[in-house]
Amino acid sequence: MAQTKTFSQKVPWNDRAGKFAPFKATVLVLLTLPALWLLYRTLTGGPAEPTALGPRPYIAAIHFVGDWTIYLLLITLAVTPARRLFDWSKLIQVRRMIGLAALAYILLHFVLYISDSKFDLIFVATEIVKRIYLLIGFVALLGLVALGVTSTDGWVKRLGGVRWNRLHKLIYIITPLAILHYYMQSKIDVSQPVLMSGFFFWLMGYRIMAKRGYKEGFVPLALLSVAAALLTVVVEAAWYGIATGVSVDRVLMANLDFSFQIRPAWWVLFAGFAVTVLSEIRKRLKPAGAPARGAPASRPG
Repeated sequence: MAQTKTFSQKVPWNDRAGKFAPFKATVLVLLTLPALWLLYRTLTGGPAEPTALGPRPYIAAIHFVGDWTIYLLLITLAVTPARRLFDWSKLIQVRRMIGLAALAYILLHFVLYISDSKFDLIFVATEIVKRIYLLIGFVALLGLVALGVTSTDGWVKRLGGVRWNRLHKLIYIITPLAILHYYMQSKIDVSQPVLMSGFFFWLMGYRIMAKRGYKEGFVPLALLSVAAALLTVVVEAAWYGIATGVSVDRVLMANLDFSFQIRPAWWVLFAGFAVTVLSEIRKRLKPAGAPARGAPASRPG
């Protein structure tokens, strides 16, 4: 017979035993900070502007919350690589929390859009059907809602582990849809979506490598970082070529010109190499036979 969870076990800052978990509480606070920062900027302003969000506060808020939705989706995807590479099993405790935070932010993103449309639901529905980038974003929202609703232990039991895992692999589709929505609403300057794409390539590339047995190691991770950076350049060049007609040569030259700004591919390469180096340091500093952090020591026999 299934055991009903007590209130203390359901509280997000407690562990499964119902005891206060400082790590989970810290992550929960961090997840609320963007929303609190947005609230603060909404309530503050000056003589010229009613809020600190500028002349178009709804648009600024919609973009801010949408950005954080994508950041949180990528952080959710980063939990598995980080847990393996840094031997930090405790991260698994907060993956669901981060995913639910992404759901909360995308719902807020949608509510702000409805509010900016004067709560005219007919107009909102028409716009979603007419504008492909809104339709893509709405599909991503529906996908996240499905994952959020089925994220509980009860749904794991109802669906069974295999079907539940298969369903939750939808995040591998939802995330690129959200990033594509980001591209299409960014219009001319797509530096941020390109950067998010690069991180997504690295995270998915790691999963492909891990399935083939390359879960760590300096050479595989370094090659992954180079590949993700190169793919970032390709996507950036392709997007500018298709959307604005800018030649591939100009985009490639821009990636080699550091006088104006550092292009996203270089940040992807730097982040990838940083993870590679730090994981190697962790591996060399870890005592032989030591259990993973946050995991119980293995029992003899």
